[in-house]
Amino acid sequence: MFIRAPHVRRLTSATAVLAAVALTTLFAAPARAAADGYVRLAHLSPDTPAVDVYLRSTTNAIKPQVFKAVAYGAMSAYLRLPIGTYQVAMRKAGAAASTKPVITTQVGVENGDAYTVAGVGRFADLGLRVLNDDLKLPDPGKSKVRIIQASVKAPVLDVAGKNGKKIADGVQFATTTNYREVNPGKWSVEVVPTGGGKTSVLPCTLGAGSVYSLVVLDDKAGGLKPELHVDAERQGAVPLGGVATGDGGTQPDSPMPMALLLASVAAVLTGGLVVLLRRRLRAA
Repeated sequence: MFIRAPHVRRLTSATAVLAAVALTTLFAAPARAAADGYVRLAHLSPDTPAVDVYLRSTTNAIKPQVFKAVAYGAMSAYLRLPIGTYQVAMRKAGAAASTKPVITTQVGVENGDAYTVAGVGRFADLGLRVLNDDLKLPDPGKSKVRIIQASVKAPVLDVAGKNGKKIADGVQFATTTNYREVNPGKWSVEVVPTGGGKTSVLPCTLGAGSVYSLVVLDDKAGGLKPELHVDAERQGAVPLGGVATGDGGTQPDSPMPMALLLASVAAVLTGGLVVLLRRRLRAA
């Protein structure tokens, strides 16, 4: 008994050390993230045909990217890019890369910031506009949404919930509103041409603590086509950029990360105990 007692104390002490090491490893502050920003590309000019979009850095040695045959209404997911200056150019779909672009612009990517570079306006005065995307998540009890007006058929429009809750009034063609906080949950968003016209309704769910862009397009059928795009979600807080579908990010957080964490701690501790017990048995 006298001989075993120190073994038990040492084993307990070693276990505590292992636990501390495991928890320190798992909860340690992550290494400093690379200096990156986010850029997504959009074609929001109703009467402009499909284009090839070129993205290249003028300050970093990264491979240029090309997006072929981008049609009206298309919006990419966010691209994670190192900070620096980038040139965005649009060429007619299928044109050689050596041909002169229809339009070009530059976007300066800052650390942690996000941008939407969009072709906007009518074809006759087509321009590339850099939109600053505010991806700061609102409080968990709110959602944040803005309007990107890309409908030439309704040069000015109002956006509100079916219950009359206003989101934006008098939004003019080729403009973008500031983000506005609204209550999360299920919405029936009504897009109404100012001065009269057919109302378009978009049933959607605004996730609590998430950020959205509502893009209003012209529908081929002659009406309006509102689309809800996810800018950032509280669940991940990483910019997504895709079209919101389903419950729009309102599902509860997954318990898996904590379960995996506890399993990892248990595995480390169990492995350490087995090694120590084997050593003690050999020494006994």
